[in-house]
Amino acid sequence: MLVIGVDEAGRGPLVGNVVAAAVAFPSGFTIDGLTDSKKLSENKREELYKQITGSCYWSWSQASSDEIDKFNILEATMLAMKRAIKQLKIEIGNSNELIEVLIDGNRCPDIENCRAIVKGDLTEPVISAASVIAKVTRDRQMIELDQAYPEYGFARHKGYGTKAHLEALENFGPIEGQHRFTFGPVKKLIRS
Repeated sequence: MLVIGVDEAGRGPLVGNVVAAAVAFPSGFTIDGLTDSKKLSENKREELYKQITGSCYWSWSQASSDEIDKFNILEATMLAMKRAIKQLKIEIGNSNELIEVLIDGNRCPDIENCRAIVKGDLTEPVISAASVIAKVTRDRQMIELDQAYPEYGFARHKGYGTKAHLEALENFGPIEGQHRFTFGPVKKLIRS
């Protein structure tokens, strides 16, 4: 049975995409140091990212800030996960092997043979690998956004509602197509 691990990054920030990644290990593959990506240093995540992308089947997808505003963050996360799983299945090819999908969290997207595991990124290495891919990909997106809008400090806070980000929002306003207008701190600014 082929096991696909899935995790996301970027549910909490006020800006940017929610990114989901899906990973499947080749037979017999092991990797040291995997855990929840938030518990790893940036350098360790980058090192693991190279190992995973060089040795495993993997994909990532996303739901945009506009989709987050349209559907809500939970539904947008499920959409990003479904997209990543679909892409990985295409990458793997027409395998007749039964596939089980393990999701970090307490809810599965609407797909077959799926099991949600709370704190799965701590207990299932294949989910931990997906966590690393999702986090590194989203962090890179925030660094790119920082280059376009350096006054917001996205490279430092990665879009979370830090004091510096909230001050930048007050001073410069939200960025159309990037900020999540349905999230409280952004919505509050629009109303005032």
